[in-house]
Amino acid sequence: MHSENKSWLQVKGDPSVRSFVFQQSRAESLFDTRSDDVMRIVEELLCMRGIFHAKIHFSSNQLTCWPYNDPYRYRVFVGEEVFEDDFLDRFEKAVPIERPVIPSEEVAGILAVFKRLRFQDESVYLRSASINRMNGIIGMTFSCDGSHYIEYDSFYETVDLLWTSAE
Repeated sequence: MHSENKSWLQVKGDPSVRSFVFQQSRAESLFDTRSDDVMRIVEELLCMRGIFHAKIHFSSNQLTCWPYNDPYRYRVFVGEEVFEDDFLDRFEKAVPIERPVIPSEEVAGILAVFKRLRFQDESVYLRSASINRMNGIIGMTFSCDGSHYIEYDSFYETVDLLWTSAE
């Protein structure tokens, strides 16, 4: 994270969005209806298919991926494309990266937290979330237009504080 000595960076977004947050509610998306599939696919991409950074855009059904072997060009996949039978076959099985900040065995737990934050509240909900295994940063943007960047080593102890700060 660019900020000196911070393990949690909160960036408040557009004040006009924040002022209407309790007058809106989450609209169910394709990624919501297939959330278990999305989480399984993202876990495999991050742990076995050469992706070091993945961002799930729950509200707009987008998955953005940065591969180890071509990190300067991200790939965007939209909607049903992510659920095609051969989707994961587009990515070669990869040897795990050396010394990732976020270990493979921790990815599923982080994704479970994303799912909880997506469905926990109908007004303040997770819109997009990312995991970067190389630098250990977990990013989240909420319906109130607030963004959070949390270092992996403090993620679990910080995540429950998000509700008080997301507004």
